[in-house]
Amino acid sequence: MINEVGSNLSSFKTLQFHDGLNVLLADKSEGAGDRQSRNGAGKTSFVELMHFLFGADAPPTSIFRSEALCRYEFYARFRLGTTELRTSRCGNTPSIVNLEGDLRNAGKGTDTSPVGPLGPSPTLFGPSAPIGSIKNVDWKDFLGQNWFGLPAKEDMERFTPSLRSLFSVVARRQQSGAFLRPEQHSEKQQLWDQQVATSYLLGLDASIPTRFQELRNQETVARTLRRTAKSGDLGRYFGKAAELRTRLTVSEAHATKLRERLDDFHVVDHYSELEREASDITRQVSELNGESLADQELIDELQSAVDSEVVPGLQDLSRLYAEAGVVLPDATCRRLEEAENFHRTVVENRRAHLQAEIASAEARVAQRSVRKADLDRRRRQIMRLLQSGGALEHYTELREELGRLEGECEALRQRLEMAERLESTRTQLDMERSRLVERLRADHRERGQIVREAILCFEDLSSSLYERAGSLTISATPKGPTFEVHIEGERSRGITNMQIFCFDMMVAEMGMKRGRWPGFLIHDSHLFDGVDERQVAKALQLGAERAEREGFQYIVTMNSDAVPTEGFGEGFDVYDYVIEPRLTDANETGGLFGMRFD
Repeated sequence: MINEVGSNLSSFKTLQFHDGLNVLLADKSEGAGDRQSRNGAGKTSFVELMHFLFGADAPPTSIFRSEALCRYEFYARFRLGTTELRTSRCGNTPSIVNLEGDLRNAGKGTDTSPVGPLGPSPTLFGPSAPIGSIKNVDWKDFLGQNWFGLPAKEDMERFTPSLRSLFSVVARRQQSGAFLRPEQHSEKQQLWDQQVATSYLLGLDASIPTRFQELRNQETVARTLRRTAKSGDLGRYFGKAAELRTRLTVSEAHATKLRERLDDFHVVDHYSELEREASDITRQVSELNGESLADQELIDELQSAVDSEVVPGLQDLSRLYAEAGVVLPDATCRRLEEAENFHRTVVENRRAHLQAEIASAEARVAQRSVRKADLDRRRRQIMRLLQSGGALEHYTELREELGRLEGECEALRQRLEMAERLESTRTQLDMERSRLVERLRADHRERGQIVREAILCFEDLSSSLYERAGSLTISATPKGPTFEVHIEGERSRGITNMQIFCFDMMVAEMGMKRGRWPGFLIHDSHLFDGVDERQVAKALQLGAERAEREGFQYIVTMNSDAVPTEGFGEGFDVYDYVIEPRLTDANETGGLFGMRFD
């Protein structure tokens, strides 16, 4: 519960609060424009101040870091358990929060050491905390534990409730888009945060929507990988599992064969020299074959010449001359016989010469045959040696090739594993989503009393405002828990705002019963924009009654011209709940800060 809000800025309007309904009223002066009335008095700035004092970040755009306000300290006195604490903060040092009070009875989860002039307990805020002040991050940790029962910051996990998200339900901020939907306190609030915060405040298992968000993240990664596998620069690193399995099988078979070959490999010394010698022998044999072929052709020609060498006979000459009609004398015949003998001698000499040439050629061919036989034997020896192994360089090349194949196989295995994971991920994620939905349904069954209580509370609140009661539906869906509210005529802005009113009241009551609420609820005047005057009156009276019954403080900011004149129940006067001082836009000093600034 908030007792007092003030500042060392002398013009600031110190506000005193009490139990139950508190109405911070801003009077609209005659002739004032809408902007001057609604933005000059400081009603919305009061909500911003509550966030500033209770842990909100203060970026350079914050009004409390503006030139007009940054030098001043703002404070709030509030009750935590049976203890009143005082917290203050200055725009010039936004990371530091000053705290005074006695923490011994300040609520569950607190340290038993006092917080006074010597500063907070070192076990609660850390041994390095300056005297009389703490870091804002530690202040949020403290409030989260004592207001909402959150674990210490070192025990917080991802996608779990946070002080700032929960407090944004306690005090909705117009500038964040908090009046769009009941379960959404900010236009930029993510689905998981809506689900987690609402589940936690109602008393449902908030770890289930947390797991839904983790699942959504996994699905996002899987979709990104699948898109990458189909297109883009990385597409060549992925593929279908069946195709990759085929390529891996072939590569592994090649690697196995090469590995076996290397196991049987014998390195031959001077392998290159032997290869050169074998090549030289082949060349020599080829030359010898060519020379022998030439000699054989010579032999054939010489033999043909020998066979054609014939001495002409004397009888042949006599027959030739007789046929010519010439009769030779005896003397001539004797001379022909002598000529025949001469020619016979010449032919015999030529035959002898040709035979000698043939014998010489045959001898050369025979010598070459012997040389070829010797060369062939040596070449066979070399080839047998070469075939039994290989060169060291070749062995090294084979080892390198094996290494390349093994690397390729490993890369294919990884790609195959990734492809199989990608192809099976969707099925696995769908199965996990189904399990989560069933787990969520089971939680709603096990905590059926809480669900029933929330539904009836919302129905009771809405029926107090409208003839036909609204409804709260809590569902287990594939996207996580949903909290849908319905009031007839919800298309109008006023009906939507009343949905938010009933929802916040319901959450506040549920949170108070379970120790997950700070003891107050703040509604900015924007909540009542567009709402029928009679519903505004009913809402204010209903808020007063519920706050008193459930023991929490309900703070409302309003413009005086928006205060209903009818619709209240008998004996209820809203002005009995208006706190002093009242704000006004009539002059420069009438607003909350007592000044006007941009």
